[in-house]
Amino acid sequence: MAKITQEVALRDMRFFSPIGYYEEEQLLGNEFYVDVVVTFPFRGLDSEDLQHTVNYEELFKIMTTVMQPKRKLLESAAEEMLTQVCEKYDFVTKVYVLIRKTTPPFGWDNLRSEVSLCYEK
Repeated sequence: MAKITQEVALRDMRFFSPIGYYEEEQLLGNEFYVDVVVTFPFRGLDSEDLQHTVNYEELFKIMTTVMQPKRKLLESAAEEMLTQVCEKYDFVTKVYVLIRKTTPPFGWDNLRSEVSLCYEK
């Protein structure tokens, strides 16, 4: 029997956040882009009811909340995002989070660093 999966994603969410290993980065802030992709079984109930899907407005609120406080590593932000999404939506089977830092402090203009985590049930 065929199985249908559904994916809800937000891509290229832009944040200016006090995240960075060096104290100066936490004071000045950095520019980040965040992607989150959530996969779950399509339940085929009422496709017009938000109760049967992942609300991307709530996903955005989670990402915004996690990107606000000072922290040293992107890994901790990505882990917190995964945890909050899984707690809010217990029916998800996969959550993928990618955080891109646009200007890591290497003295290079066109360089991005990335951290990603993937949860699979």
